[in-house]
Amino acid sequence: MSEHILIIEDDLDIANIERDYLMVAGYDVTIMTNGTDGIEAALNTPVDLIILDVMLPEMDGFEVCRQIRDKVRVPIVMVTARLDDIDKIRGLGVGADDYIEKPFSPSVLICLLYTSPSPRDMRRS
Repeated sequence: MSEHILIIEDDLDIANIERDYLMVAGYDVTIMTNGTDGIEAALNTPVDLIILDVMLPEMDGFEVCRQIRDKVRVPIVMVTARLDDIDKIRGLGVGADDYIEKPFSPSVLICLLYTSPSPRDMRRS
């Protein structure tokens, strides 16, 4: 059974590129385009990792991360075009496990996933 990754990204072009690379790498992928649906999917569907955009409509990725982290222990990688250190600090502070800046190479994202903690490792901590 392959690992399941949830992408929460409002830009479907970006989400579809991420999905395509992840599927080629052997992952199952679900895309949600807003924070509310992303939170619902994270809480009600078993996922092994979440790729979360910071700049979402209605609810930003920081709040989405906080709400997910309050309920489940799953690795969260935040993805954003924001380049300020304070945004990285805030993302890590609300519970993200890693932070990657746009634009990025999809192959770098795949490499990052190979080095992220597994949900099994997180449950032990």
